[in-house]
Amino acid sequence: MARSAKDPKALLPEIIQDFREVFGNDLISLILYGSAAGPEYDPARSDINLMAVLRPEAMGRLDEAFSLVRKWRRKGCAVPLFLTERYIAGSLDVFPIEYLNFRSRYAMVYGKDVLRGLELKPSLLRLQCEREIKGKMLLLREGFVETEGKRGTLAALIADSTGALTAIFRALAALKGLEMPGSRRALFTEVSRVFDLDGGVFERLLDVRDRKIKGAQADMPALFKRYLAEMEKLSDAVDAMGG
Repeated sequence: MARSAKDPKALLPEIIQDFREVFGNDLISLILYGSAAGPEYDPARSDINLMAVLRPEAMGRLDEAFSLVRKWRRKGCAVPLFLTERYIAGSLDVFPIEYLNFRSRYAMVYGKDVLRGLELKPSLLRLQCEREIKGKMLLLREGFVETEGKRGTLAALIADSTGALTAIFRALAALKGLEMPGSRRALFTEVSRVFDLDGGVFERLLDVRDRKIKGAQADMPALFKRYLAEMEKLSDAVDAMGG
């Protein structure tokens, strides 16, 4: 991954110009989302994520954006999400967690704010949370066995898993009607409290992710087994929310 800009928002005027040159009036909106739109952006680790909302007729000429995407990938931008308003409206029931996370951290770059006012059904949000948690548990167990208990590999597995876990925790906070915490650590602490989880385990996981604890400095197999146990508890709690 290319090293990202220190201030993603400084790139936005040129990004707008480039997208307008390619798509013209077919560009409905450009949205910056994810860490680059919030206080946890880290140029050494974070992508710059963009959502481009186009008119349907422009979807047939995405090949015209090849050079544009190549240019901005060299500057730390991920490949943009190309969506239409119809796609957004028709996929709220399939991807409620994703849209919740878009809405929780975004900044308008250009055009219409297509994320404002989106209605996400709590029942569908809970269902996707349950599905994501149970799927993640399978992957974590598989990954644990594959590591053969090697500390460095386990540390990498923990670091990789916390991104998806953050999205799930934001959805759980929304389901419980909690005010969305500003930082990842505050989010993990609050969700752990509400769901009666061992917050210390998730604090340690974030310490590993943030390299405050290295693989050689901790009993990684023991921490990972505690991680799996807390995920099992969370799975049961979210399952019970379904009635």
